[in-house]
Amino acid sequence: MLLCIDVGNTNTVLATFTGDQLVHSWRIKTDERSTSDELGLILRGLLATDSVHIAGVAACSTVPAALRALRGMLARYYPGIPSVIVEPGTRTGVPMSIDSPKEAGADRVVNTLAAYRLHGGPVVVVDFGTSTNFDVVGQRGEYLGGVLTAGIEISVDALAARAAQLRRIELVKPPRVIGKSTVECLQSGVVYGFAGQVDGIIRRVIAELGGAVRAVVATGGLASVVLDECETVTHYEPMLTLIGLRLVFERNA
Repeated sequence: MLLCIDVGNTNTVLATFTGDQLVHSWRIKTDERSTSDELGLILRGLLATDSVHIAGVAACSTVPAALRALRGMLARYYPGIPSVIVEPGTRTGVPMSIDSPKEAGADRVVNTLAAYRLHGGPVVVVDFGTSTNFDVVGQRGEYLGGVLTAGIEISVDALAARAAQLRRIELVKPPRVIGKSTVECLQSGVVYGFAGQVDGIIRRVIAELGGAVRAVVATGGLASVVLDECETVTHYEPMLTLIGLRLVFERNA
């Protein structure tokens, strides 16, 4: 099986594939202080539950410290197994039509690849993570750039930290738009506020592209919070980044 690892700022998502079929997936918290041995023990514990045999590894990371530990873990616990870590210089097949290609996060590049392979172009990806990333893919699969905004959890945490009478809330849809309590008011602001932000940005992106895209694809751990209220999102693929990692591995294997 192929093991794909997406190390994000908040969570690390792992999945195994047989061919193009996803077999298992896991989500754990990212800790940049974890050592390569700790990562190895966690990974072996997850994989041991189903006696998974790993024949290859594809990974990407937005956390430099975690990336160093990941390299060490692969060298110690999976020596000799083919591996691809997506970084500048990795063959992804994604043309980069931006000013500084090396600045593009590896997750955004593999999302571009996966979305284009699944839907063609133009296509827009909305990744709901620590930040909310909007990535725009052109007609030929080229990465055109995008938009970055503060993520849902970051915004809620900042509001709770800076406002004395506000607190962290459960991220669920409230029963009505007009909140009848502080919690409902906050939930309404999160769900409908972020949905409105997404729709507003997507409509402007589509207009800038000339008026049409093949798909708007949502992904990321927090997509489910606002997905039902987003009018412009057409598809939801929670494993988009991992699919992109699989495609990159196949290209480099």
